[in-house]
Amino acid sequence: MAICEEMHFTRTADKLRIGQPTLSYQIKALENELGVRLFDRLGKKIAITEAGKILHEHCIKVFQNLNCANEQIEELQKNKRGKLVIGTLPGDLNHLASMVAIAFHAKYPDIRVKIISFNDVTERVKQNELDLALTLKQSSDESLTYIPLYEDEYFLAVRAGHEWNEKKEIDFRELKDIPLILNPKSHLFRQSLEDDCISFGMELRPVIESTDSGSMLSVVKRGIGAAIISCTLISQEDEGLKVIKIINPTIKREITIVHHKQKYLGTAARGFIELFMKYIKEKNPS
Repeated sequence: MAICEEMHFTRTADKLRIGQPTLSYQIKALENELGVRLFDRLGKKIAITEAGKILHEHCIKVFQNLNCANEQIEELQKNKRGKLVIGTLPGDLNHLASMVAIAFHAKYPDIRVKIISFNDVTERVKQNELDLALTLKQSSDESLTYIPLYEDEYFLAVRAGHEWNEKKEIDFRELKDIPLILNPKSHLFRQSLEDDCISFGMELRPVIESTDSGSMLSVVKRGIGAAIISCTLISQEDEGLKVIKIINPTIKREITIVHHKQKYLGTAARGFIELFMKYIKEKNPS
């Protein structure tokens, strides 16, 4: 496993704190036992063989299963886990996860929660870097479990007192003529929004791009452009903002929690999911 990560015998030996001859001997012994080459030696470089790739894939599963066994045994003994690592898309979901983390800490004070934002959260779940991920629904992957949470609608937010203050609705096609503050193109929501625009033969040209929804709304309140923000993030009582419904079509996205099928979902992870659903229901009772 270490050699597959480093693809270099000397660096691997240093990482494992063993001598390179010992490492080479162990790999040679493993190759002799299996009757196949795992690595091709190309001078100072090495390349993994097809047999090596097969063994590496199975090794990953073996270590994942061992980790799951340890977690289940620890939970059986202590009824708690030491750490919960949650990934979110930057922006709205990161903010929501942080709000839920407050209630989670009150219920599970001994569990450390780590919330990290990535554009590729699903891929990081697959690599076992995250326990859970909050993301937009995408095409299904057989290695993952998807838990539907809610359908989120996105609205146009402008400064209170804006010329559109009396508007209740705005047509989707009108967005192309508005100075917008949007997520960058690397963001999953922006990518899905761009797909919608392509189907209408239109292009959005934002004046500002940001992954921080709070900052986006702060800029809007200063009278600079408008932002497309999820309804779960906008407070209807915010006197500094006017919220306008987008129609023809409405912009809706399904929010899901994702976890690896082979990863044990402990009490802490299940508790976080439960609290997240409760938070969304209280915020949007309809």
